[in-house]
Amino acid sequence: MRETADRIRKDSIWMSTRAGTGHLGPALSLAEILAVLYKGIMRYDPQNPGWPKRDRFILSKGHGCLALYSILSQTGFFERKLLEEFCSKYDTMLPGHPEMKLPGVEANTGSLGHGIALGMGMALAARIDGRDSRVFVVTGDGELQEGSNWEAAMTAAHHRLDNLIVIVDRNKLQLGDFTENISQLEPLADKWKSFGWGVRVVDGHNIEELMSIFKQVPFVCGKPSAVIASTIKGKGLKVAENRIEWHYKVLTPQQYEDLKNEMSLEELCHE
Repeated sequence: MRETADRIRKDSIWMSTRAGTGHLGPALSLAEILAVLYKGIMRYDPQNPGWPKRDRFILSKGHGCLALYSILSQTGFFERKLLEEFCSKYDTMLPGHPEMKLPGVEANTGSLGHGIALGMGMALAARIDGRDSRVFVVTGDGELQEGSNWEAAMTAAHHRLDNLIVIVDRNKLQLGDFTENISQLEPLADKWKSFGWGVRVVDGHNIEELMSIFKQVPFVCGKPSAVIASTIKGKGLKVAENRIEWHYKVLTPQQYEDLKNEMSLEELCHE
């Protein structure tokens, strides 16, 4: 899983540098979360993406799609050579926010505030159909300033959807500033508890802790689960770590060349 997380970071840096665009900082904070979910927790079949009994994953913070594209390619949903297409043409399979035309993508996301509601619907549908599928949703912390999230959280608790797990990428930064300077989220864990959810706080870069926490869901029988993952925006790329301007910024080709040896970056990420 550590190698998978490292690969997610290298792929994300490579794709964004090659395309000259992308939300690199928000993708880098997700690496361990996605590595653990896809390599240790979720049930899916990349050869049959529509398998009814699969677990579902929704990247509500769709701007972090560089990381999602990497893990989907690593787990066999499509050929890794396709990563070269990231934002390369108007009809690319890998645009700046994920779309369902790409195998493994469960929902078009990027317009923030919708992922939890989509996940709630999928979780409720699984119950109605008698399936034991779980739904995992990753949301940004700044995204939680959208009121629609809390409407969905309230409704999920009302329906006792303990097959719904929301992971908050708590990197404490959003587009223009620290989240607490724009609209205070803390005490965040208490907010989720007050809406009727089971809650845990975890180091979002600690693979062992993440594995342990995800194996415990649902935390409370009959309640949806919220995992608040403390992360660092831009994690793994020192120039970008915890820097506001790296929400939407990528390396220049020269910066990439300068870091190739230090970070063991490959010229072609699919080789």
